[in-house]
Amino acid sequence: MNHNLNRKNRTRFLTFATMTFLALLATPGIALAANIIPTGSGLVSLAPLLLIIVIFYFLLIRPQQKRMKTHRGMIDELKKGDKIITAGGIIGTIHDVTEDVVKLNIADKVRITIKRDTITGPADQN
Repeated sequence: MNHNLNRKNRTRFLTFATMTFLALLATPGIALAANIIPTGSGLVSLAPLLLIIVIFYFLLIRPQQKRMKTHRGMIDELKKGDKIITAGGIIGTIHDVTEDVVKLNIADKVRITIKRDTITGPADQN
């Protein structure tokens, strides 16, 4: 009977060890941390990270920088009489432009002061 118990324990242990080994192979990060799978050179292991950074640069960062540059150029060219729209949806005609604020005419005898950065672009001329 004692012999049977040892065989059961041995089978359970081998099953557990096999399942653990397969789980480690299924998750490369854990397998690399446990030094089961040998690592390549440092450059090869950094290649996926560098590829992700390059993709992010060309798909996200560069287009956003272009939009910001275009917006900054548009804001710098504002002058009295331009019809603009703000980020809040207010449409008005520029009455006065200073370094960081703009005074807008939004109705007869109604003027508001807004920050230049809140201007989204020229209003439609409809």
